[in-house]
Amino acid sequence: MRWIALAACLTLGAAASAAGGSRNAAACPGNLANQLASTGSARQLVTVVAPYRASTQGTLELWQKSGGCWRAVAGPWTAWLGQHGVSANKREGDRTTPSGAFGLLPVMYGLAANPGAHYRYHRIACGDWWVEDSRSPWYNRFRHVPCGSKPPFRVTSEDLSRSPTAYRHLAVIAYNTKPVVPGRGSGIFLHASTGRPTLGCVSLPLPQLLTMLRWLRPARGPLIVIGTRRTIRGL
Repeated sequence: MRWIALAACLTLGAAASAAGGSRNAAACPGNLANQLASTGSARQLVTVVAPYRASTQGTLELWQKSGGCWRAVAGPWTAWLGQHGVSANKREGDRTTPSGAFGLLPVMYGLAANPGAHYRYHRIACGDWWVEDSRSPWYNRFRHVPCGSKPPFRVTSEDLSRSPTAYRHLAVIAYNTKPVVPGRGSGIFLHASTGRPTLGCVSLPLPQLLTMLRWLRPARGPLIVIGTRRTIRGL
């Protein structure tokens, strides 16, 4: 009888635990962030929602994990996306913003001084490039060459220092980085808006961008999810 009673207690305990978990889940606000299938160990979240796959603008919001729930921090803000919308099958030069869930690389960049970011920061100078040549061993990586010299890789754009508005400050989305797959796309940044669609990045007006860059903390494992509302819910 003691074993039966013990088993019953264990069963009731498990049921109570499950019920408690359900209550905690139910207590979370019914926002988009709390509807995501999984956000892993992230404690900070950026959502970028495009109305349609071909949309060149979307809604960006910041979220913080608190008590097991995602709670809104800032936004919604209007962000520019790629000239050809968003795609789960991005290719180099297709001018789409990749959809999916990504981290951020450990260094932020900018032509202006560090605005108060908590990441390592590199001040962009003449000769700084993000390599777009899929045949290069430096593909989808930062590379500095002497200012004014011909880079040892094929170029399809100017060096980073020639974009003073967009690259005043930027963070690098960890797309196509582990591993780097030739041709899958390169240089996907969170950068300052130029008032038009991007070549594949996500851009915000400078004040909102600065708010986001100062808020992000590497120790909190920030995650950025990009896509339509339907595709984001499955991430």
